[in-house]
Amino acid sequence: MLNPKLFDEMSARVSSLLAATPAGDVEKHMRAVLSSVFAKLDLVTREEFDVQREVLTRTREKLVALEARVSELEARKQPIPPTSGQ
Repeated sequence: MLNPKLFDEMSARVSSLLAATPAGDVEKHMRAVLSSVFAKLDLVTREEFDVQREVLTRTREKLVALEARVSELEARKQPIPPTSGQ
């Protein structure tokens, strides 16, 4: 089985070698461009998304409970007999 630490060391060495070449400059510029593009897209973080998903889930659960309660109350409601106009 391969050692994960070995992969980390190799990755660090390759990164340091690339940083010393024109490819390193290209990578830096690409990261800057991508960061700029993503900033303009008005994205949310994964954490913010997960929080909002939980809020929506709880809201849906409450809505289902309220709909069931309204249906129950409507079923219990006795129709009011019509009064005669005489």
